[in-house]
Amino acid sequence: MPDEDEIEDEIPEEWVAEFRQNIARYLATQGVEHGTIGEVPAWALYPYVAIWAIESGKAPGRVGWWVICGDCPTDYVTCTGDRTPRSAVEAFAARWREGAAAMLRGERVPDWSVGNSENALELAPLLAARAELLAEWGQDDGMWD
Repeated sequence: MPDEDEIEDEIPEEWVAEFRQNIARYLATQGVEHGTIGEVPAWALYPYVAIWAIESGKAPGRVGWWVICGDCPTDYVTCTGDRTPRSAVEAFAARWREGAAAMLRGERVPDWSVGNSENALELAPLLAARAELLAEWGQDDGMWD
């Protein structure tokens, strides 16, 4: 995986600044009390998708959440397990698979949604496709060198 200096060299500053602002707004709408948003993504396939480390509001200096954004829904998960961007990608893949399956059945996942109920059948296959791609990336050791 590239270090922060390599990521900074590859991704335009304007893109980083725009996504940091979008993430801050998103977390505010979700009611997430947090510390600092990473200066650059913790992992990215620019310009398609990025995983950002979000500092815990209760344990400063520790990652409390991961946020995913890009050509996909913006979403966040609690930082657990091995505390890596790779584990976050795997968590998003599992969550989105579950959500897409529920949407196709006409059900809602508690405390989580994509779009609105009127377009769930249209969005479910898109979400499922993103979930499968994330799952593939999570399993691909070459993505995490």
